[in-house]
Amino acid sequence: MWELRSASFWRAIFAEFFATLFYVFFGLGASLRWTPGPLHVLQVALAFGLALATLVQAVGHISGAHVNPAVTFAFLVGSQMSLLRAFCYMAAQLLGAVAGAAVLYSVTPPAVRGNLALNTLHPGVSVGQATTVEIFLTLQFVLCIFATYDERRNGRLGSVALAVGFSLTLGHLFGMYYTGAGMNPARSFAPAILTRNFTNHWVYWVGPIIGGGLGSLLYDFLLFPRLKSVSERLSILKGARPSDSNGQPEGTGEPVELKTQAL
Repeated sequence: MWELRSASFWRAIFAEFFATLFYVFFGLGASLRWTPGPLHVLQVALAFGLALATLVQAVGHISGAHVNPAVTFAFLVGSQMSLLRAFCYMAAQLLGAVAGAAVLYSVTPPAVRGNLALNTLHPGVSVGQATTVEIFLTLQFVLCIFATYDERRNGRLGSVALAVGFSLTLGHLFGMYYTGAGMNPARSFAPAILTRNFTNHWVYWVGPIIGGGLGSLLYDFLLFPRLKSVSERLSILKGARPSDSNGQPEGTGEPVELKTQAL
């Protein structure tokens, strides 16, 4: 429980709340229909992608900029963070998403709000097909995050923030035609709770969580394995305090896995 006494831990929790609030506010805001006619998919995809890229640049060095319970779950599966930190991250993300959607709701004219960009299945798409799509969308997204955040990778080129933003944009360009491109349970939960519409809502939890978990297993155990023993993994999950090279506890209290570089 040393993390609860760490200032950097609480800064990271607030960063996740703050970042998810802004992500939902700008992403959902760009998805509202202000004029008659079809919604511009490219506009929505770029809005979500650029919002996330901006937030990775802004708070990535503080919390890792997960901004997504599925991403946090993926890091948990890979034994890259403690259970306590993962739980607090997810709670902060959900609260931040609801707060962002609530602010958007309050500043948007009633005629424009609609369903507040609620994720819905396209007519003709079954729940099984939708869940599969959400799995694949989140899988590619988590793989990109793990690859770009990996501190073991030498000679990384380009911007981590842009790589993650482009991956999210790609998911939206494809997924919006099927499911509205959830990829993030917090993003889907916020408009659902404000509009009190939970039709097929489980799809936007099950799909991303499975996709995130599979992405973590695929990257950390097959594509680029992390050589950690079972005891080391359990120690991380329990929240063991990181130590410096002399075996003494570090003063920052920030897990190494959340220190991203080249943001």
